[in-house]
Amino acid sequence: VQLVESGGGLVQAGGSVRLTCAASGSTSSIVFMGWSRQGPGNQRELVAVLTIRNGITNYADSVKGRFTISRDNAKNTMYLQMNSLKPDDTAVYYCNARGNRPLDDYWGQGTQVTVSS
Repeated sequence: VQLVESGGGLVQAGGSVRLTCAASGSTSSIVFMGWSRQGPGNQRELVAVLTIRNGITNYADSVKGRFTISRDNAKNTMYLQMNSLKPDDTAVYYCNARGNRPLDDYWGQGTQVTVSS
């Protein structure tokens, strides 16, 4: 499975950005897809995850009510709509896809989001 993120950039606080993750390859084994981020000096943290089978979503407390994860099954594409952005949201955002086996753990190359105050 290959994952390619796009959509990052520089945005002012209070603004919005939509990230896109295009998946290709043997995606039939994927059970979860999500977005993680790693800010300067911080560990990577999971911000949103979506269960492919039933569409259930979960969010980190820090982004609840501001970020929305979604997926277009026909296009094998996942999105992260980020609204009301804060400088603390500045990070490299990574797309992740996981199956039930430990080896089924795939990551994109990351896309930088910078929120200016």
